[in-house]
Amino acid sequence: MKKLVFTMIAIMSIGLMSAQTKVGGVNLPDTETYQEQTLNLNGAGVREKLWIDLYAGGLYLSKKSSNASEIVSANEAMSIKLHIVSKLITSDKMIDAVNEGFENSTSGNTKPLASKIEKFRSFFSAEIKKNDVFDIVYIPETGVTAYKNDKELGTIEGMDFKKALFGIWLSNRPADDDLKEAMLGK
Repeated sequence: MKKLVFTMIAIMSIGLMSAQTKVGGVNLPDTETYQEQTLNLNGAGVREKLWIDLYAGGLYLSKKSSNASEIVSANEAMSIKLHIVSKLITSDKMIDAVNEGFENSTSGNTKPLASKIEKFRSFFSAEIKKNDVFDIVYIPETGVTAYKNDKELGTIEGMDFKKALFGIWLSNRPADDDLKEAMLGK
C-alpha cells in the first residue's frame, strides 16, 4: 500500500513540475486563467540591465505566436507576468522604466495617453520587493487590469493603451531585446 501511495504522489508531483517553466531562478506557470480566459505561456525570459537580472517576464496568449506586431495589435486576451528577482528594483526605478518604455513604444507620442499612463504608473507606487509578482492582463471587453501578488490594482480601458503597454516589451524599441525574443518563443 505504501508503494502505491508513493507512486501516486510521485506521478502527481511530476505533473505539477511540468506545469511550470523555470526562468531567472523562478517558476512561471505554463497557463494562467483570467475572467474565464485560459492563456498559455508563449515565452519567457529575463530583463537584464548591466548584467544584473531584474525580473523574469512571461508572455501569455490564447495561441502561440512569434509575431510581435500582430500580438501588440491583436484585440485578444493576453497577459504579461513580471516576477521581480532583484532587490535593486524599487518603485521609483520601476516608474522610470515604465516612462521610458512608453516613450519608446509610442515613438515619443505619449500625450494622447497621458492620463492612462499616469494611472498605470500609480500601480507601482507602493514598495516593490524581491519576489513580488505583477500580472498585466488585457481582456478585450474590460481593458488592461494590473495585479500585484494577485491583488487587483486597477483597470485601464482602451485598445490604444493596450498597444502602447504591450509595446514596452514587444515594440521595435523594447525594454530588452533578449527578453522580447524569449517572450516570442524564439
